[in-house]
Amino acid sequence: MSAPAPVMPALRRLRAHFGPIPALRPERPIDCLVRTILSQNTSDVNSDRAYRGLRRRFRSWDAVRRAPLAEIANAIRSGGLANIKAPRIRGALETIKQRDGNYSLRALRGMDAGAAIASLTEIKGIGAKTAACVLLFALGMPVMPVDTHVFRVAGRLGWIRPRTRIEAAREDLERIIPAGRILDFHLYLIDLGRAMCRPGRPRCRPCPLSRLCPAAELQ
Repeated sequence: MSAPAPVMPALRRLRAHFGPIPALRPERPIDCLVRTILSQNTSDVNSDRAYRGLRRRFRSWDAVRRAPLAEIANAIRSGGLANIKAPRIRGALETIKQRDGNYSLRALRGMDAGAAIASLTEIKGIGAKTAACVLLFALGMPVMPVDTHVFRVAGRLGWIRPRTRIEAAREDLERIIPAGRILDFHLYLIDLGRAMCRPGRPRCRPCPLSRLCPAAELQ
């Protein structure tokens, strides 16, 4: 079996192909949590539209928590799966309010990654990927969210051990990717997974990592 792709040369090739990652605007953890729930199983365009609709309709997260589910669902309808995401959002807000007394999630800042993920995933409807997104994007913690794109691309690059479940892949990736590069790799692997490293028949020939990827030899 060929060796895994070298990490830093892969990063340089991805940056050259897709361009540098733009600076991201800091976001409050609770805002990021709701936004990430809305992003589940839909496009970025649709989830952004749903988030804007939610913020226009309700003045505060406390108002969302106290609102009827039908009103929340109507506000986020453009994002898809509104009848599933509305109770998930309201339930998360209710749990956080009862547990913490507010919506700041400030306690996460003093936790290590494992404890912070555990704190978020004890909220019904919040999985490891959603928790990791909050920690990475809102708090700048070096935690790798693993979605299907990241899992597929990283597996083909040899960065995830064989037969590793998607839920356990985060630790494999954090072990080999420098902490300060987690965000870049997360976004680049998603871009690559959407554009070229697709399920079934990946487009290896134009892929910027084809000369490094052990799976490209098999296509």
